[in-house]
Amino acid sequence: MRRVLTRIETPEVGFVVLCGASGSGKSTFASRHFSDTEIVSSDRCRALVGDDETDQSVTSPAFELLHTIIDKRLELGRLTVVDATNVKPEDRRSLLEVARRWDVLATAIVFDLPLALCLERNRSRQDRRTPEHAVKRQHVTMRRTAKQLRKERFARVYTLGSVTELDTVEVVRTRLWNDRRDDAGPFDIIGDVHGCHSELIGLLDRLGYDTSADPIVHPEGRRALFLGDLVDRGPGVAEVLDVAISMVSAGSALCIGGNHENKLSRALAGRNVKVTHGLAETLEQLDRRGPEFQKHVAEFIDGLLSHYVLDGGRLVVAHAGLPERYHGRSSGRVRSIALYGDTDGETDEYGLPVRYRWVEDYSGDAAVVYGHVPVPVAQWVNNTICIDTGAVFGGQLTALRWPEKQLISVEAAEEYYEPIRPVDADAAGRPALSLDITDVLGKHRIDTSLGGRLTIDADRSSAALEVMSRFAVDPRWLVYLPPTMAPANTSERLGYLEHPDEAFGYFRSAGITEVVCQEKHMGSRAVLVFARDSASAQARFGITNDEAGVIVTRTGRPFFSDPELTSVLLDRIRAAVDASGLWDRLGTDWLILDAELLPWSAKSAELLRSQYAATGAAGIVSLDAAQRLMADAMRRGIELDALATQTRSRAEHVASFVEAYRRYCWDVDGVDGIEIAPFQILAAEGEVLARRPHRWHLEQIDALIAQASELLRSTDRRFVDLGDGVSVNEATDWWHTLTDRGGEGMVVKPADTIVLADKGLVLPGVKCRGREYLRIIYGPEYLDPANLERLRQRSLGRKSSLARREFALGIEALDRFAANGHLSRVHECVFGVLALESEPTDPRL
Repeated sequence: MRRVLTRIETPEVGFVVLCGASGSGKSTFASRHFSDTEIVSSDRCRALVGDDETDQSVTSPAFELLHTIIDKRLELGRLTVVDATNVKPEDRRSLLEVARRWDVLATAIVFDLPLALCLERNRSRQDRRTPEHAVKRQHVTMRRTAKQLRKERFARVYTLGSVTELDTVEVVRTRLWNDRRDDAGPFDIIGDVHGCHSELIGLLDRLGYDTSADPIVHPEGRRALFLGDLVDRGPGVAEVLDVAISMVSAGSALCIGGNHENKLSRALAGRNVKVTHGLAETLEQLDRRGPEFQKHVAEFIDGLLSHYVLDGGRLVVAHAGLPERYHGRSSGRVRSIALYGDTDGETDEYGLPVRYRWVEDYSGDAAVVYGHVPVPVAQWVNNTICIDTGAVFGGQLTALRWPEKQLISVEAAEEYYEPIRPVDADAAGRPALSLDITDVLGKHRIDTSLGGRLTIDADRSSAALEVMSRFAVDPRWLVYLPPTMAPANTSERLGYLEHPDEAFGYFRSAGITEVVCQEKHMGSRAVLVFARDSASAQARFGITNDEAGVIVTRTGRPFFSDPELTSVLLDRIRAAVDASGLWDRLGTDWLILDAELLPWSAKSAELLRSQYAATGAAGIVSLDAAQRLMADAMRRGIELDALATQTRSRAEHVASFVEAYRRYCWDVDGVDGIEIAPFQILAAEGEVLARRPHRWHLEQIDALIAQASELLRSTDRRFVDLGDGVSVNEATDWWHTLTDRGGEGMVVKPADTIVLADKGLVLPGVKCRGREYLRIIYGPEYLDPANLERLRQRSLGRKSSLARREFALGIEALDRFAANGHLSRVHECVFGVLALESEPTDPRL
């Protein structure tokens, strides 16, 4: 006898499909247990598209609408109930495809009421009536196919077989097991342990747990949260499992599954798995503990979830990380991505799968903490952090304290297992100056200390290689390229697209208290790499042709076509370094400077002629002619006042445009007329100076300028206390003064140069440009209200992301070079910057 159903459970983020013949009570049931907005009815969709719920001629577009509504609701994670007959497998199949697309569990509720009752109810309807033969066919089909629902991959199937059940059943909304939003911790999230028992005990000791207790507990009620991969490779797998199982059982820990637990579970169940990647060591250790322990372990692993959503949705933990769209969802795909990562089908040189670097596109509000792929140092990237720091490979075992976001680590006692892919792979074994095209060709990843692992797409790599191979300077000089710079957020002030308010607000929101505002010069970005003399150039850079330095563009090309001009300029800068004593103060025979070279026309004369001057000349000539013609017409009595006013305004805009670009151009004669405005000393022997505070840089640069004021141009600056309204107002007034007199604007930077905040790398600087200068960027008439409003919709997110990634690559290149890393490792980063520059982001931003 069938048990009477009294309770139906459906997930809060779920999909409910009602199945039954017309007249079986589906609509009444739905309205009783679900809100109107949660119910997607086929009849209602017919009415929406055809004005009549009974109009069968609009069934096709009505069901298109039904599927569209379902798709959008499930995308947003809303409980959705489908009120239609749904008696045919093919009808349910299309619904299940939508549920699978958005990784939502589907529940079927079958209305298996007697046919006579369905026919009676159908006949008594006043609003609509289904033909009796259709009701009979639906009833037969439903009973014939209802047994297939489990095979169709419905997670739950409930059957209502009587009016009593319809009237008494309770619908209960349940949370998914991975939904622990009401659990705020505090937690100590522990990265991949891999059988490192002594390191785990040491880490728990440092975290304040009472490791003498059994089970281990924290005196203040904190809980450990294991990120999976407790097993394999290390010598203490059984002991680590003892700790984790006992702590989870006692409530002093949570644990999610890792890919190694998943594989061990299949091995313990007798499945055919490859005994690789440390599994043999685990099976051997478990075998010594006997079958009861193995059964205990198997049960523990079987209960591990793929991920948790915690602390009001502010924290997500998953072994291999999890993109935002999968948070709090449940499906085989979600579990696979959480355990293994999202692969692209490729393998790397070590035969390991290449995984999609989701962190680069991540913009979710939840912090995602994960492990799986070991990193040398745990770093926040886009509000995500990998805390697998390779303990079993001789690295560290790391924990993240939440919500404090404090990292705690202990060193591994030894390397227990040799990694297949080095945690910090380098180019060991190659000749000192040998370059390998495989380092920079095709899709590849670059590990950086500031930005984590960054992905360079294959087509971008090809573009970078084309530029480097055909136009670049001698690659031995090419150890750094500058990053792009993001603008301040769009201003809502009347008549402004950019304003200091947004620049200051950005850094204030990142927790920065002091910034430096530096005058922005309208020239061309230049990187100066030079040695004290040719002997020093040979010793450090391997250059043997008496060349002692280069000046390169932001794409690695020689700044000047005349090598003699470059040589003269660098000689004058060397003399200034000599006179200022900078060589000796830094203990170096070489320097890398980041600078702006003026005038703009010194490098961009052709651009000025073909684009800016041509635009200005065409605008002036055409608008002058238009004004003359309108004046003649108006003298003849034709009413053209409005058009004349508009044309006069356009002419004024064009005149302002011409004035704007001309002020950045002047004639040069060889070295005469050229100015270089250095703003940062990037590196010297043994140190990446770019990490030093801006005050230090400006002091050293001022000393250089004092020795070569005819060549080196000073950059005006203001240090601003963001908590002091007077300081902020004074800097804002200074910006207005700069831009009102024709200056480009300013760059706002953290005073401490490099800042890693909770959500990752803070932008190293944002540019805030003046109203008149922006005519050069956006056109003469961009200040017209309609144009300005349209420009306010510009999207700056990709530009900001690009700026962060390029900056991280630039600093990584300097780190590797200053540490005497292999040149191919340095060029990997330099090529990465150039490759990212080819991304389809509007450069005018």
